[in-house]
Amino acid sequence: MFKNFTLMCGALACTMMLSQGAAAAPNDTQAVEAAVEKLRVVMVDPDLKQLDALTSKDLSYGHSSGKVQTQAEFIDDLKTGASDFVNIKLLEQTVKVIGDTAVVRHTLDADTNDSGKPGHVTIKILQVWTKHHGHWQLLARQAVRAPT
Repeated sequence: MFKNFTLMCGALACTMMLSQGAAAAPNDTQAVEAAVEKLRVVMVDPDLKQLDALTSKDLSYGHSSGKVQTQAEFIDDLKTGASDFVNIKLLEQTVKVIGDTAVVRHTLDADTNDSGKPGHVTIKILQVWTKHHGHWQLLARQAVRAPT
């Protein structure tokens, strides 16, 4: 009898842990979506403190041209206008959270004014976010040109 009771309590505890884990995933997904949106906003209207908070010190930021930047280089380009987004739309976004890591994919459609030269870009983006001290930070980003 005690053995059956112990097995039943163990099964109940496992069920409770699994249901709590499933309930946490949508909250993490929403938190990642919110971080992606904050990053979109501060890339259009650069806020250096927000950019620093939203990106990892170990950031690897890959452009569709093949250029790869550190966190400091990425932020500096936004600060100086070398990379200047007039507006950014994120389309077809998906978010997959696995523990303290999230994989985000979307299409970035933007008007730019890099170093004073107007342009338009439509690229596919892969972002890797990591939870650092309870907050989501961009760890890696790679862009590729959208197929024509």
